[in-house]
Amino acid sequence: MSAVPQDRPTLVESVAAADPAPLGLAGFALTTFLLSGHNASWIPDLIWIGPAIFYGGLAQLLAGMWEFRNRNVFGATAFSTYGAFWMAFGLFVILALTTGILGSYKPNDLSNAAAWFLFSFAIFNTYMLLGSMRVNTAVFGVFLTLEVTLILLAIGNFNAAHTDGHKMWWVHAGGWAGIVTAAIAWYTSAAGVLNGQSGKRILPVGKPFFS
Repeated sequence: MSAVPQDRPTLVESVAAADPAPLGLAGFALTTFLLSGHNASWIPDLIWIGPAIFYGGLAQLLAGMWEFRNRNVFGATAFSTYGAFWMAFGLFVILALTTGILGSYKPNDLSNAAAWFLFSFAIFNTYMLLGSMRVNTAVFGVFLTLEVTLILLAIGNFNAAHTDGHKMWWVHAGGWAGIVTAAIAWYTSAAGVLNGQSGKRILPVGKPFFS
């Protein structure tokens, strides 16, 4: 019986993959913009579901996987999680519209479920916000405005669940905060593309708060 080697060599590639962050940020920004525009009451509903599954969802998830390849734990965790966030939220809405099961027990179950969904991601976003302080100012801005957006939307959906949909201004406020989030994410994505192409700083992203 031959011995099984205990120490196997680990293959480490010396050439890093292209930066996937601009793709992840762009997918996140566009999907956030469409849903936030609806929450702010000026973009029709449901147009965001396709992008949520394929662009903010699948494309962002792939960006997260490539960040693992680049040994960037923060980027991999952020993009993979929010890619899954968009796919899960899109599927939640599709099931709610096509089956009726999610809202069959109590009239306000859908708003209550959405509120808990958003609240759960606000918890995740809180410690990612702290981690973003070691990346750069632009990324910190994305997570800071996203934190505000998630909290406002969670409050708005909890409120809708317990007041029969009245006083929707919390959701509208969350929509406008989401638009700001999308704008900062688009800017950060553009900076990654243009700065990477030119090899110099075209769009500044700021320094990290902590090295």
